[in-house]
Amino acid sequence: EVQLAESGGGFVQAGGSLRLSCVASEFTFDDYAIDWFRQAPGKEREGVACFSTSLGGTTYGDSVKGRFTISSDNAKNTVYLQMSSLKPEDTAVYYCAAREWVYSCWTDSMIYWGKGTPVTVSS
Repeated sequence: EVQLAESGGGFVQAGGSLRLSCVASEFTFDDYAIDWFRQAPGKEREGVACFSTSLGGTTYGDSVKGRFTISSDNAKNTVYLQMSSLKPEDTAVYYCAAREWVYSCWTDSMIYWGKGTPVTVSS
């Protein structure tokens, strides 16, 4: 059964850092790309970071550029989201999701979703 499992969320003060992990089961990154999304209370879901190409190109949402970094460890079937200089407005539930490489980042055609990991940034 294909599964995505996020971890690493928690409470952090503004200016701090967290690293989220997304472990994929039953598929490899050759088959699917992994994107990060977030959804804050009362707001729409937004794309945060993604691998825009299978060669390692990345794309970031405007609100996180320069502060967040997406990376992967193919041997561990894990994608990471390193978050630095966190702000209270980064508070949200963070999700990883999988899409076929033919689709663009944060497409409506995401196939698999994790259950999310909450991040709370205090001021």
